[in-house]
Parts: sequence; C-alpha cells; structure tokens
Amino acid sequence: MEVNMTMEGLKFMVLGMTTVFLFLLLMIAVLKLQKKLLDKYFPPKPVSVTPVRSTVQTAASATEEEEETIAAITAAITEFKKG
Repeated sequence: MEVNMTMEGLKFMVLGMTTVFLFLLLMIAVLKLQKKLLDKYFPPKPVSVTPVRSTVQTAASATEEEEETIAAITAAITEFKKG
C-alpha cells in the first residue's frame, strides 16, 4: 500500500481550512446575536456633537517669534538646497 504524501497533505489542508472557515462563520453568527441582544437590553445612548473651534493660526496673525522661526526654517531649507 503506497501512501501519496502530497494527497494526504492536501486532504489535511482542506480539512483544516474547512474547520477554520466553519469556526469563523460560527463566531460571526454569535457576535451578531450578541450585538442584537445587547442593543435590545442596553440601547446605545444618543451622542450630542458639539462643534470645536479651530485653533489654527493664519500667517497674518503670526507673532514676532513665529516669524523668526519661519525665517530660520526658510533659510535652513534654502541652504540645504544649495548643497
């Protein structure tokens, strides 16, 4: 009786992949059921959204210190590009 190792390997691979696939399907079904039960007995609270003011400064409102920093960065980039 000759055993074909390739076929045995393929059989075990298919068996393992099928087992994992069925387990994942079962897990998805259980999680969906859990969500339905939790939503039924513990409904989510409504969330109120409040707008947040933007703290981004424009270039026109930059302070003197920020202008010096911008000038230093610009000079460094220019010097770097020169090589």
